[in-house]
Amino acid sequence: MLSLKDVKKLNSTKGLVALLTQEKLNYERAIRYVNYEKRLKELQLEIIKLQTWGINENKRVVVLFEGRDAAGKGGAIRRITERINPRHIKIVALPKPTEDEQTQWYFQRYINQLPKSGEMVFFNRSWYNRAIVEPVNGFCTQQQYEIFMNQVNEFEKMILDSGIYLVKIYMSISKKEQARRFEDIKNDPLKQWKMTPVDERAQELWDDYTHYKNEMFRRTNTEYAPWKVIRANRKTSARINAIKHILNSIPYDKDTEV
Repeated sequence: MLSLKDVKKLNSTKGLVALLTQEKLNYERAIRYVNYEKRLKELQLEIIKLQTWGINENKRVVVLFEGRDAAGKGGAIRRITERINPRHIKIVALPKPTEDEQTQWYFQRYINQLPKSGEMVFFNRSWYNRAIVEPVNGFCTQQQYEIFMNQVNEFEKMILDSGIYLVKIYMSISKKEQARRFEDIKNDPLKQWKMTPVDERAQELWDDYTHYKNEMFRRTNTEYAPWKVIRANRKTSARINAIKHILNSIPYDKDTEV
């Protein structure tokens, strides 16, 4: 039984769009989407305040998004950044290292992406590629992996000691949900570009990814740079929780005028 409040939500523009874009009418899902849109707008306003505070106070912020393939990292970053000033943010999704980069200290190309004064940088995958993706797929040696794991905590401590705020988020999905999303990507011509050879093997290598993920948490979940694991099977709630965690992690002035 729908309440009067629910009926009003469904009679709104967003409510009608949510209903009419479904193959089968699902009132509960449509109401949930309207609630999500309302909450997202509220949190996006807070992100604007956070950014404005950062610009005014010359603060620097780094947010890492890690997670399995198709976990929704890119979608979460888009919702976080779509309303804020693009001149003061950077979204980083680095390609395969060049030949020159392969001869450099592993962290060097990531250091080059760190924020300048008043800037926020969002990494869609980060230096933690070497903690999971690279060893699982044979893109690094065991020695390179161990060197990374022995250096990463000190590297992050140096980042924090320099005055940069560092937020580490891991988007967690189930094996079944990943398979469903891969199928959706393969069947959508507008999304097929997202599917890579690494993605193709993700289900087959699920347990290997799990092993290295657990090792990453065990060895890099430090008191000064902890991981936040966000359940991401439902994209909308994952995005909301990611924004809330960023806002809770940085002591910005909530009374900042925008």
